[in-house]
Amino acid sequence: MKQLKKITVGAFLAASMLSTAFANEPVKAVEQLDLNQYLGQWHEVARKPLTFQKDCAYNVTANYSLNSKGNVNVDNRCYKADGTMKQSTAEAYVQNAPANSKLKVSFLPKAIRWIPVARGDYWVLKIDQDYQTVLVGEPKKKYLWVLSRDPEPNKQVVQEYLNYAQSMGYDLSDVIYTPYKAK
Repeated sequence: MKQLKKITVGAFLAASMLSTAFANEPVKAVEQLDLNQYLGQWHEVARKPLTFQKDCAYNVTANYSLNSKGNVNVDNRCYKADGTMKQSTAEAYVQNAPANSKLKVSFLPKAIRWIPVARGDYWVLKIDQDYQTVLVGEPKKKYLWVLSRDPEPNKQVVQEYLNYAQSMGYDLSDVIYTPYKAK
C-alpha cells in the first residue's frame, strides 16, 4: 500500500511539473502570414469560452478584408440559440510587418478606432500551407480559436491544432466545439 501511495504521489508531482513547464512555454506566432491568402471567410470550429461570445450558439464566422488604409476589416457573425444573428465589426492592425502574423484588434466604434487603446492581441499561431485551417491565440493564453474554411473540417486536423495549442501551455479543459447547422 505504501509503495502504491509513493507511485501515485510521484506520478502526480511529475504531471504537475510537466503542466507547469507547458504553462510557461511562450506563445509564438507563425513566421510569415500572407494577408491576401488569409482574407475571406473562416468558420470557427473551436474556442476557449469568451464573455463577448457567450451568446454565440452555432455557425460562427469571421470575414476578413483589407480596407483603404491597409488594415483588416473584421466582420464576425454568429447565431444565438433562438436563431437570431449577432454581428460585431472591428479593425485589425498588423503589429509585426512584414511578417503580418501579430495583429491588434479594436472593436471600438468606427469613429474612435484610431485611438490605440482597448485593442486585443490576435496572433496566428499555426496555419497550413493552403490556408485552410488556422490556430489563433494571444500571448496570455486566455483566448484561442481554431478556424477553418470548411464549416465541418476533419476532426483529426482540429485535434492536431488543439494539441499544438496545448503544447504551448493553453488549458484546453474548457474548449467549446462550435456547432454548424446547415440552413
